[in-house]
Amino acid sequence: MTEMTVGAAAKAVGLRPSAIRYYESVGILPPPRRVSGQRRYDASVLDCLRAIQVAKEAGFTIGEIRRLFRGFPLRTSPSARWRALARQKLREVDDMIARALGMKRMLEDGLRCGCLTLEDCRLLARSAKLSTGARRFDRSRESSDRLRRSRSRG
Repeated sequence: MTEMTVGAAAKAVGLRPSAIRYYESVGILPPPRRVSGQRRYDASVLDCLRAIQVAKEAGFTIGEIRRLFRGFPLRTSPSARWRALARQKLREVDDMIARALGMKRMLEDGLRCGCLTLEDCRLLARSAKLSTGARRFDRSRESSDRLRRSRSRG
């Protein structure tokens, strides 16, 4: 089997050699065999590097990618590993989308705003209502917590 240097492996997948060394240092890739101090990789590292690139494009963090490669029992298939991590990542993406849509609505409202003073600003008025509602919710939750505690004592 032909071995390749870190430079050749990096070139084959369109990465910098420093990226491969980084993936080794954070525990995603196992340490390679060394010949006269130089890293030597077999062709299987190319599939691993491509899988890392796909995971990064899907939004996985370095920690999540490390878990994808090293955080499951050895017999766990790549597809089962992916499914386990993708379910959680999809929830995170849905949350990000909801936040982004809220940001978009606020920006669009701001584009339609024609107020001349802060006192007349619709965005600030809406924000004040939202924060007042959040404070009311927190107070009502505190009251129900106190009531629940007093009932459990008595």
